[in-house]
Amino acid sequence: MRLYFLLARRKPPVPSPLLVEVAGRLRARGFGVESGIPEEMLVEGDRLAPSHDLYVLKSNTELALSLAASLHAQGARILNPFPACAAAQDKVLQVQRLRASGVPVPRTFVTGDVRRIRELLEECGPLVVKPLRGYEGVGVHVVRLPRDLVALPALQGPVMVQDLVPGPGEDLKVYVVGTRVWAVHKPFAPGSFSAAGRPAPVTPEVEAIALRAGAACGLGVFGIDVIESPDGPVVVDLNAFPGYKGCQGVADPMAAYIADYAENRRELPLPPLGPVPDAAPLTAVLPPAV
Repeated sequence: MRLYFLLARRKPPVPSPLLVEVAGRLRARGFGVESGIPEEMLVEGDRLAPSHDLYVLKSNTELALSLAASLHAQGARILNPFPACAAAQDKVLQVQRLRASGVPVPRTFVTGDVRRIRELLEECGPLVVKPLRGYEGVGVHVVRLPRDLVALPALQGPVMVQDLVPGPGEDLKVYVVGTRVWAVHKPFAPGSFSAAGRPAPVTPEVEAIALRAGAACGLGVFGIDVIESPDGPVVVDLNAFPGYKGCQGVADPMAAYIADYAENRRELPLPPLGPVPDAAPLTAVLPPAV
């Protein structure tokens, strides 16, 4: 069987040691493995057709998702499945799916108007502002006081605004392959995306939350960002196919999972969105700004 990895650009531009290991294990199993970075390829978009038995979607860039959408529409097998990856990139749909499945998430608002953020700050207290299509922690800002809003860069599009969850000052990054779960502690700071973090134990509660999140979002290879608040773990983000930095022993289970998926021994259905607790209509929570 032939596999193709759609990869993201890395900084620095060196291959992922984990994916090099995974590819080696897959080749040892008899799979042909190829890879490419969509942004560095020249693809005939009007003639693109499936040519491999499985596409492993490691990148969530706009171009990678567009190529995956075309391949999916033609019946190609993709891991994670394209509909699940597209849904995970939509932060509104993502947080709804998590909340509907019982995963603890912060109260979340979306807006494209900085005046509404000011109203929320006065009404609700400290907030986290992040791009609606953000990734790798880019553009995430903590707003505690009105002066923080003044320093906030001009909005370049709609943003997600969430209650600031109190925690120990670092994230618990939780990584999943199938039913295997790893975790690392990592401070959140500019540039921390490339840091490995410190291995952390996975409690039964965190493991249950992670597996519930994956089932709700139709993902088998994914990560969640967790704040360990005084009231328990709270999920503040979810990403399809993260880097697993700082985790040990991932290559074997990941290669086995990819092999099983390629050979149709695993499926990842994207379940319908169930009832959202305390559902709210599509109206402004606060009176319209004038």
